[in-house]
Amino acid sequence: MSRSYDALEADVEDLWERVQTDGLGPADLDPADADTIDAFLEALEAGEVRAAEKDAGEWEAVEWVKRGVLLNFSLRETQPREYGGVTYHDVLPLRDTADLGERGTRNTPDGTTIRRGAYVGSDAILMSPAFVNIGAHVGDGTLVDSCDTVGSCAQIGDDVKLGANTLIGGVLEPVEDAPVVVEDGVSLGAGCRVTSGFVVGENSVVGENTLLTPRIPVYDLVEEEVIYGHLPPERRAFTRFVESSIGEHDLFDGGAYKPAVVATDLEASTLEASQREEALRE
Repeated sequence: MSRSYDALEADVEDLWERVQTDGLGPADLDPADADTIDAFLEALEAGEVRAAEKDAGEWEAVEWVKRGVLLNFSLRETQPREYGGVTYHDVLPLRDTADLGERGTRNTPDGTTIRRGAYVGSDAILMSPAFVNIGAHVGDGTLVDSCDTVGSCAQIGDDVKLGANTLIGGVLEPVEDAPVVVEDGVSLGAGCRVTSGFVVGENSVVGENTLLTPRIPVYDLVEEEVIYGHLPPERRAFTRFVESSIGEHDLFDGGAYKPAVVATDLEASTLEASQREEALRE
C-alpha cells in the first residue's frame, strides 16, 4: 500500500466530507485528490482494504471503504475506453490482470470482465462470460463460472464454487449495510441468486436455482428454527414452497404458496459430489 491504512482512511473520509458539504465534482479534483481515489483502488485490488469484515462472528460493513467506492463514481467522468478493439464508455477502466497469472489464477478471454477495484485471489478460476465489479473480493481457489456476476463489494471466500449463471448481488448504499457474503468452502449450484446482504455460512452446499435473500425464510431443520438473512455453516440448502398467508382465493384454486429455503445437515455424499471439480484447480 502506497500509504498506510489509517492515512488512506483519513484521506477518503476527508474527501467524502468535501463532496457532501461543498459539492465537489470531477472538474474540481486536484492532483492530490485524484491520487487518493487511485490509491484506494490499488488497495482494494491488493486486498489491503475490504468493504466488509467479520467482527465477533458478525459481518459488518466497513463504511469508509464503501464511501471510497462511491467516490470513484462521483469524482470521475464517463469517457470512451478501448478493450479488444471495442470502444466502451465508463467511469472506470477494467482491472489490469497481469498479476493474476503470476499467482496461478486463470481468466478466460472474450467476456471475463474484472472492473478496477476488484480483488481476485491466487489459484482462482474465472470463466467467460463473467463479471466482477468494483469492491468485490474473490478469495483464493474460488471458481467463478460462466455467466456469473459478482456485484459491488460482495465478499466471496476461499475455495468457493459459484455455479454457472449465479448472481451475487451488490450492496453499495446505504454505506452502513453489509454486502453479500459467501464464506469459505461454499458451493452454490447453477442459477443461484444471493442478494441484499445475505450471508452464506462456510462449507454449505446450496442447490441450483435457490434464491437467498433476507426476505425469504430459511427453515433450518438442524436447529429447528426459522431464520432470515443468513444460512448457517455446513448446511445443505434448497428451495421449497410453503403455504402462504393469502390462502384460498377466488382467483385461483388450491391455495397460494410462497418460496422458502430448507436447510438440513450436510451429508457426506452431498459434500463429495460438490468437490468433484477439484481436478480443474490442479
